[in-house]
Amino acid sequence: MSQQSRTVLVANRGEIALRVFRTAEAMGLRTVAIHTQVDAAAPHVLAADVAVAVPDYLDVEAVVAAAREVGADVVHPGYGFLSERSAFAAALRDAGVTLAGPSPEVMEQMGRKDLAREVAVAAGVPVVPAYALDDDPATFAYPVLVKAAAGGGGKGMRVVRSAEDFAEGAAAARREAESSFGDGTLLVEKYVESGRHLEVQVMADTHGTVLHLWERDCSTQRRHQKVLEEAPAPTIDEDTRQRLVASAVDLAREVGYVGAGTVEFLLDNATGEFYFLEMNTRLQVEHPVTEAITGLDLVELQLRVAAGEPLPITQDDVGRDGWAIEARVYAEDAFGGFLPQAGTASHVAWPEGVRVDHALFSGQRVSTSYDPMLGKIIAFGSDREEARAALVTALDETVVLGLTTNTGFLRALAASEEFRDRRIDTAWLDVHEVAPPAIEDARALAAWVQASAGRASEASPFTADGFRVAGSPAPMQVRLDEAVVVDRQASTVGGRLLRRLIVEDRGRFVRAEAWLGGRRLVGHVRLLHPEGVEVVLAGQRHVLRPLDPSASAVVGLDDGRVVSPMPGTVLDVRVAEGDAVAEGDLLCTIEAMKMELSLRAPRAGQVLGVHAVIGRQVALGAELFQVGVEAAGQVSETASSRGA
Repeated sequence: MSQQSRTVLVANRGEIALRVFRTAEAMGLRTVAIHTQVDAAAPHVLAADVAVAVPDYLDVEAVVAAAREVGADVVHPGYGFLSERSAFAAALRDAGVTLAGPSPEVMEQMGRKDLAREVAVAAGVPVVPAYALDDDPATFAYPVLVKAAAGGGGKGMRVVRSAEDFAEGAAAARREAESSFGDGTLLVEKYVESGRHLEVQVMADTHGTVLHLWERDCSTQRRHQKVLEEAPAPTIDEDTRQRLVASAVDLAREVGYVGAGTVEFLLDNATGEFYFLEMNTRLQVEHPVTEAITGLDLVELQLRVAAGEPLPITQDDVGRDGWAIEARVYAEDAFGGFLPQAGTASHVAWPEGVRVDHALFSGQRVSTSYDPMLGKIIAFGSDREEARAALVTALDETVVLGLTTNTGFLRALAASEEFRDRRIDTAWLDVHEVAPPAIEDARALAAWVQASAGRASEASPFTADGFRVAGSPAPMQVRLDEAVVVDRQASTVGGRLLRRLIVEDRGRFVRAEAWLGGRRLVGHVRLLHPEGVEVVLAGQRHVLRPLDPSASAVVGLDDGRVVSPMPGTVLDVRVAEGDAVAEGDLLCTIEAMKMELSLRAPRAGQVLGVHAVIGRQVALGAELFQVGVEAAGQVSETASSRGA
């Protein structure tokens, strides 16, 4: 490593900060973290050699001042936050600090979808047919995609299917773009109904070398947010692959790109043609799958390029071996409307035998202040099926107690026939539902473990506390105060035949593995005194109550009360006490983790109570409104408003 780079500051947080620190430390570099007051004890702060407080991760002046204060030679921007802000790159350059990324001028061009489109045209790269925003919407061929010119990550995007809906869709996209990127400029493009999202990793140095590191397929996405990513792409032929990577290199060379970047394309399944979408002028969340199949450390290459070194490899050195698939673990209830979740992760156990990039540990508090991504699980295999099976197993072994995540959704998706058979395109998750794991399986597993614990030791933390399901498991002796394995050939739980069960104690929870009707179930069970039993089965978290095991958190009521379905901040309130509303009228808008949610009147009536206040944070299940019943021309009070 060049002597001119000895200290690296990461202008980011969470798992990407830890990821960069890991490589920087291996290169002998001093590491510096920045953090807000909320993140003062976050994992990335504890992992760095030096930590500096800043008012906000988006405060350019404060971050640059922090870099100068600690004598940073290079700043790695991670992804999100300031990673694609040309003003940040310019401020660092003016301060004499190197950014591990392209110049401000290139970042401005390629970080904006409108300017990047012009570069692509100049490079001879095919682009998606587009319309001018000020054209008559009646002349567009629908559907169209309205999207933010600045930023990425699926923010500020709306699919519009008719001229009548265009104004509303454009307004929503602009509002989200301004909120996320501070720029409401929009583009209007043809929307490909059935397509595959392909992207090419490029790496370029200051000596004129531009390389591609092969492609990735990120088609498994929901509302333009990537869910599963893999490399290589599973549905293209070698000719398409070569044209794709060549286009990416041509584009990067045309703009004079330096560092790691990703050129994104959309392949139309109907025609087989691909179009340039945008370029991400930073490292991508899904870069580990590229590292897995190439054997390269992309962060190391970034830091060497930032130090002025030539790339130590040629295009012929960039091999491609095996298959890798990545799953993004989010703090969200995927089977409950994908609403953000917050709370304390009482116990976290990440899987072994696969790569895990994360910043979530036991006892950690997850807030709604930042992006909901908690970590990434990356499985590798000699071929796609081996990698897919390894990912399913890894998600089975992922345990987050105390906080709901999307792990069960990821597991069901990775295990599905559609993903296995490469049938999922960019729109599939927007029109298809993924079935959640059966709650009956969770009940049976919980009953077995609990009954076993109750017979084993009065002092056990798993002593029975009144939780009941139909039927009783066969008697067996289990000690849960030490590591044990119980192997039963057959037993009946709740009228369901368990062919075999293995139970292991892991201290704060019990791991149970069962074969039920030929299906392998892997669950993790913990008693919640006195609330019931917490079960994570096939990645999905269930909280089974003693009196009603099927009950879930109440987020909507039928007596006229409207409660918050997620923790968040009230952005807008549209009604006042005494207002008359029709069923479906907008009451307020809540935001959490950059996601907006509109709450609407559950029925026609009169607003009897308003507890939502703009700017105020609300908890999951907090009562926000009371709407009286409209009957026979009169409004009757709800039980809540009567004080019942």
